[in-house]
Amino acid sequence: MLKTKLISSLEKVFIDDKIDSFADVDKVTALRGERFSCQLLYVDEGPDYTLPLRPFVTVTLGGSLSKYATLRDVRNVPVDRPINPEKYDSQYLRTVPGIYPDLLTPLRYGGKAVIGRDKLRSIWIEIEPDKSLDGDMDLTVTLSYENVSVTHTLSVYIIPIDIPKESINYTQWFYCDCLADYYNVPAWSERHWEIVENFARLYVKRGRNMIYTPLLTPALNVLPPFERTPSQLVDVTLSDGEYTFGFDKVDRWIDMCDRLGIEYLEISHFFDQHRAAHSAKVYASVDGEIKQIFTWDTLSDDPEYVRFLREMVSAFVEHMKARGDDKRCYYHISDEPYLDYLDHYTKIKNSIADVVDGYPIIDALSDFEFYKTGVLSHPIPTTTSAMTFIEEGVPNLWVYYACGELVGYSNSYVAMPSWRTRSIGMQLYKYNIAGFLHWGFNYYNNRASGDAINPYLDLGGEDWVPAGDTFAVYPAQDGTPLESIRSITMDEAMQDIRAMRLAESFTSHGEVVAAMEAALGREITFDRCCESAEEMLRVREAVNDIIKRFN
Repeated sequence: MLKTKLISSLEKVFIDDKIDSFADVDKVTALRGERFSCQLLYVDEGPDYTLPLRPFVTVTLGGSLSKYATLRDVRNVPVDRPINPEKYDSQYLRTVPGIYPDLLTPLRYGGKAVIGRDKLRSIWIEIEPDKSLDGDMDLTVTLSYENVSVTHTLSVYIIPIDIPKESINYTQWFYCDCLADYYNVPAWSERHWEIVENFARLYVKRGRNMIYTPLLTPALNVLPPFERTPSQLVDVTLSDGEYTFGFDKVDRWIDMCDRLGIEYLEISHFFDQHRAAHSAKVYASVDGEIKQIFTWDTLSDDPEYVRFLREMVSAFVEHMKARGDDKRCYYHISDEPYLDYLDHYTKIKNSIADVVDGYPIIDALSDFEFYKTGVLSHPIPTTTSAMTFIEEGVPNLWVYYACGELVGYSNSYVAMPSWRTRSIGMQLYKYNIAGFLHWGFNYYNNRASGDAINPYLDLGGEDWVPAGDTFAVYPAQDGTPLESIRSITMDEAMQDIRAMRLAESFTSHGEVVAAMEAALGREITFDRCCESAEEMLRVREAVNDIIKRFN
């Protein structure tokens, strides 16, 4: 017997789940131009198949929103590390290795979907309505299997006001070298540029407005003796002890960003991630041959590296000024410095700070005592450390999460429920957070970049971090990205913030927060997330109710 159900996008559906355990969804409210999703579940609970097999179902769309909807298959991926076994809580969906729903792919078999005996499956339905649409709309979804057809109707009310543009800086580190490695193409070849732009286009679509820009090959997630594939944008020539710099690839990068709508450039770190002990790795043309001129043997305070860095960054700043793009740049020194090497961090930061004077220097920094020294004006603490910075009134605060937000906090792990991932939106809004950073849009290496990995088989850097921490998109064969459920959930979180800002424009920040907390039934904090899809949707509906009062 065929069973079907239309459910929220905030549910993750495992093949051995029971369809009756999920709540129906039949209505949605959204702002004009806002993307939203739902899922169609289906399962055959009938007798075993007899030959010839008929394993396909056909899905057709109708209604006023049909031409704005796309269908994708929710695919299961192998997860061997769903949690950190030393630190997790009861809110994870599952804690043991297995196959987990995450990957979204186009329907196969000529637009059909696969059905299996007693295997619950899901089709992802995303609606991206034109900004000209508002009022009462509908989408019908019909699933046909053998001689049975079932139709579901989603009623949609589009509030007659546009969703505003992003109100928060959002970056997720973008690794051009990983794309060159996965697709086996030379860095900055024409094919590489094409692939990079394919991935960057989706990157922007899902709300990210700042991109990690590799002036030098990223000094991130790499330890000696390993090397990341060279991917620096700046051309360096060393002749008779003098450096010259070419910015043709930088110009092409910025032109790409302009085409796609990327507002800000997050300049790659000048020193390595681990205690800032080493330089970034630099390649140059020396006597007509490309050579690595700064290596693992180069310490971060090496006078020659400091000379090179000052000259390169000075030339870059002047080039950006000539373009009129210098104010778009944010700079990094090194990632997560600690108090026990404050003097060293101060020394290397001061070696370049005057060259970028007047531009923001941002670094992940979760040690408040370090921040109090005044060495770094724009810290980015983890969400687990953020409250001290908030309570002390640090202005224009950004936050991030990575592999440590394991108990109580929001993150984008595959094993976490989507309502917990999406909770980051209401948390960022409540505390007026100015920017959000995550380290892995497309990190396809293992720990320390010792090797490239197969992202379809390994979602945690070879048993390094919980699955889902390392990347948000999968690389398709044709050089385009395939999305994960997590990518869309984060997009929903960022759209929530935009809706909250809109509601605030009619009332106040305090009233919006109060309405959300009333809907949730408790205070919103970083360590207190929604505990069901119904809770998350109730919070968002409270925001929509404020907007509807004025429109």
